[in-house]
Amino acid sequence: MNKMKKYYYGICFLISIAINILFSTYLYVGDGRWGENNKEISCRSSLTWSEKAAAEAEAVAAISCSGHGRAFLDGSISDGQPVCECYGCYGGSDCSELSPECAADANSGDPIYLEPFWMQNAADTTVVISGWHRMSYEYDDDPMMSTKLDKYIRKLHSIAGNAITQDRYIVFGVGSSQLLSAAVYALSSEFSSSPSNVLASIPFYHLYKDQTRFFNSENFLFRGDTSSWKSNNSTDNMDVIEFVTSPTNPGGELKKAVLGGKTIYDHAYFWPQFTPIPGPSDHDLMIFSLSKLTGHAGTRFGWAIIKDKDVYEKVLNYIYLANAGISKDTQLRVLKVLKVAIKEDGKPFFEFAYNKMKERWDRLAFVLSKSTRFSIQQRHPLHCNFFHETRLPSPGNILWENLVITYILRLYQMCVW
Repeated sequence: MNKMKKYYYGICFLISIAINILFSTYLYVGDGRWGENNKEISCRSSLTWSEKAAAEAEAVAAISCSGHGRAFLDGSISDGQPVCECYGCYGGSDCSELSPECAADANSGDPIYLEPFWMQNAADTTVVISGWHRMSYEYDDDPMMSTKLDKYIRKLHSIAGNAITQDRYIVFGVGSSQLLSAAVYALSSEFSSSPSNVLASIPFYHLYKDQTRFFNSENFLFRGDTSSWKSNNSTDNMDVIEFVTSPTNPGGELKKAVLGGKTIYDHAYFWPQFTPIPGPSDHDLMIFSLSKLTGHAGTRFGWAIIKDKDVYEKVLNYIYLANAGISKDTQLRVLKVLKVAIKEDGKPFFEFAYNKMKERWDRLAFVLSKSTRFSIQQRHPLHCNFFHETRLPSPGNILWENLVITYILRLYQMCVW
């Protein structure tokens, strides 16, 4: 009897094993269809609340604006539907009409020349944010700044070879504009009997002067052009803060400090698409801007790389007092963008951006070569450590070049130059 029981138990055990093998094979292998269907169902079930948002984003992105404008989810509406918002000098329902009376504004511009690159990388740079995404003021590991984004910024500079970040502090700001004023605040003397002298070499970014005067602090005063001030004053025992724009805009020249005291290096255009990178910058306080790097001016994000801990803490305190940190949504978008920018060691992104800038400079140079009244600045080749070859700079003032070329061509056609 015991032998029979053991026999039946053995048969049942073998049948159980066989059933499990068959079930597992059907469940996970089959002819490949079940597994795929299971993944589709799983993926579909995970896309519940985001499906509508994704569909809306795709629909708006598909609206044609002739390459001279864009429709937005938060933009203009007509008959309940988003409509094109046209770029400068263009109009019409699809932005295809060039205005014959349009005036080119050479004093400003939008860095939308990189729009095609981000459209090519739409899947990797699109951000879907839940309604409850990071509602807290703080991250788990930092009150204001994403440590993951900090890591990617350091990796970006290592790839581009344009700044030393090892043993340095990084602070995020609402664009580089906020960091410029934060830097002046941090470097100024609080307990001096006279205010710090803030200087910049011509041509300089107008916010150096405008912000310094706007805040009207008793700790610092804007004194104008560095060289002019130096010729009339002695720097001995004088507290000086010097803005150094390198490369310059619109000249594109790499500059060094004139006075050699406390400096703020504005490196907004110190990227391979604008200028050859001869080596990494290693100054006490350096400021960079996302808008010039990737073209995302509307995201309003910049960062400062700082050597001294006391200066770092003052800049950080300024950002905290101004707005309690930088938007978490903004930091997430920047992270997504930079992940793509550094793919394949940055080669696809920087090559695309450089070729766009070079093409614009070549067009502008060709048009102006026909003129007897206008000329273009001389550009001098330098060896670029990123591209490993000697190249001409493509200064960032060409960001507004499409409008200028249109305007110049009209003058040429009218034979007025």
